[in-house]
Amino acid sequence: MTESDASPWAGDEERVVESALRPHSLAEFVGQPKVARQLDLVLEGAKRRGRPPDHVLLSGPPGLGKTSLALIIGAELGTAVKITSGPAIERSGDLAAMLSNLGEGDVLFIDEIHRIARPAEELLYMAMEDFRVDVVVGKGPGATAIPLEISPFTLVGATTRAGLLTGPLRDRFGFVGQMEFYSTADLQSVLRRSADLLGVAIDEDGSAEIAGRSRGTPRIANRLLRRVRDYAEVRADGRITQPVARAALALYDVDELGLDRLDREVLHALVVKFNGGPVGVATLAVAVGEEPHTVEEVCEPFLVRAGLLARTPRGRVATEAAWAHLGLPVPDGVWLRGGIPQGAPGDQPAPPTLFDA
Repeated sequence: MTESDASPWAGDEERVVESALRPHSLAEFVGQPKVARQLDLVLEGAKRRGRPPDHVLLSGPPGLGKTSLALIIGAELGTAVKITSGPAIERSGDLAAMLSNLGEGDVLFIDEIHRIARPAEELLYMAMEDFRVDVVVGKGPGATAIPLEISPFTLVGATTRAGLLTGPLRDRFGFVGQMEFYSTADLQSVLRRSADLLGVAIDEDGSAEIAGRSRGTPRIANRLLRRVRDYAEVRADGRITQPVARAALALYDVDELGLDRLDREVLHALVVKFNGGPVGVATLAVAVGEEPHTVEEVCEPFLVRAGLLARTPRGRVATEAAWAHLGLPVPDGVWLRGGIPQGAPGDQPAPPTLFDA
């Protein structure tokens, strides 16, 4: 969605680079201990029974390893993994062709499954339950439904918006794993493993510096590692230390909290131009020269999670921590102090009630 180094979304070129850094088994997978343990039991039980495991739904923010886990499921089962995405399945016939080409026990991975077309989703219901699809031939009164048997398979769906999944589709998944943001310690483990694969030396302080600015997301951590590696090889001795990491990330406009240029522009506009808000997202986007969708989907989630911005019925507002992060004095009457509403600027005092007399 964006070219930012601190964005959790991956472009086509980055997906190619990511594939070389992905773990190939649950033993190599770092983080998500609860999901990994539960998934290990599901897969081990299925292998002992000699049957495909239940369908798996992985939900959570982008960049946390949903695609990696889908590929690991196929590797643990020793079966092929067919990969597609929800937006790519526009017609039920597209899905029927894909399902008919699956071998017994294969894994079908559908990324962003909440964006699958409704006709294809309805076809998927029968495929998930009965391993059968009905292909409609012809139109109008002469249309005929031809039943088509498909091999037993495991569907792995990934979504960044579980709330957009329809109830009938969600209920057909036997296992639902909720991915969570990584701790700094887990991100350091990810960085050490990636550094070994990339052939770059990194010390403990250097990995801690990068992990602390990675927003709890392995994809961002690996991306920043590659940027710091370039800096270390060109302007240092090739080893990633804390001073090298700080200098590199400062060059790429990633600050101590992990905010990039666009994040700080949004925060600065909210604090300086709009006196902390409240302000609508469309107005805020115009102030920074971006699309409202970009501000809402790319910037806001982390700013809210970091306690720098809050969404309210009246619009976006800055917290006291936003002024502190920008190094500006907090004015009197700021609407949110420590995340606690204090009364929006311009609010009139509430009229007295009977109990105030």
